[in-house]
Amino acid sequence: MANLKEVRNRITSVSSTQQITKAMKMVSAAKLKRATNAILQLRPYANKLRDILADVSASVEGSNSPFTVDREPNKVLIVVVSSNRGLAGAFNANVIKATNNLIFNKYAEQHAKGNLSIIGIGKKGYDFFSKRNFNVVANHSDLFSDLNFGSVSVVTEFIMEQFKEGNFDRVEVIYNQFKNAAVQELTAEQILPLLPVEENKQHTHKAKIEAEVDYIIEPSKEKIIEELIPKAIKIQLYKAILDSNASEHGARMTAMDKATENAGDLLKSLKLSYNQARQAAITTELTEIVSGAAALSNG
Repeated sequence: MANLKEVRNRITSVSSTQQITKAMKMVSAAKLKRATNAILQLRPYANKLRDILADVSASVEGSNSPFTVDREPNKVLIVVVSSNRGLAGAFNANVIKATNNLIFNKYAEQHAKGNLSIIGIGKKGYDFFSKRNFNVVANHSDLFSDLNFGSVSVVTEFIMEQFKEGNFDRVEVIYNQFKNAAVQELTAEQILPLLPVEENKQHTHKAKIEAEVDYIIEPSKEKIIEELIPKAIKIQLYKAILDSNASEHGARMTAMDKATENAGDLLKSLKLSYNQARQAAITTELTEIVSGAAALSNG
């Protein structure tokens, strides 16, 4: 049986930890609300942009955009979207595991030849791959300090320029797609070359069942497509980062809620141990007093 002082110190320590986890849960809940609003507001715009791109490009034979050129993937770039901080359950570990699976199952040949590069968006993913001698070409962990479309567009423009120059033949992004506070779905999406909208099953089905939409197009369909494709790529990466940001706060809120609950269970166990130790100490003292009194009376 542990002595009373040790148990008291443990109770104090666990209580302090419980207060911290409870505070972190409340902070994550507040941040989750803002992050959820951001991604829910962007999704309809992103979906509508793809619909317009599908409708307009349907009547145009091919595309002259350099961002739709499908080359042999000899040089591959993977954008890993993680978080800057931990204490979010398996959030970062899952992203890293999915990235490793993608590299060694799909792009093992490119990796062996040194033709696989990584861009880290989030400190945890960047640290993991840079410490293991992967070819990490950039770190954009600072995006989360002021997450907006303009700052993400700078990163996307760099990626698009590298693809255009032939430094990369394929670009994929790995991130946690936000479903709800407790559920995040690991997703790997190809952002370059831009896949034909017809390959998206949801949009294909929608395009088949809906009547053709009439647009007033100026100056031309070709010019509109030329403008829409870069914007669609920027929106795709921005949406992935917003999804990951909301998923991070949801995962941290869930993890801190579970930690708070576990701390409460541990406190109950420790208080029971403390009461048992205290009762044992009192019983021992009473026994010693009775024994001493009996000895004196016998004497």
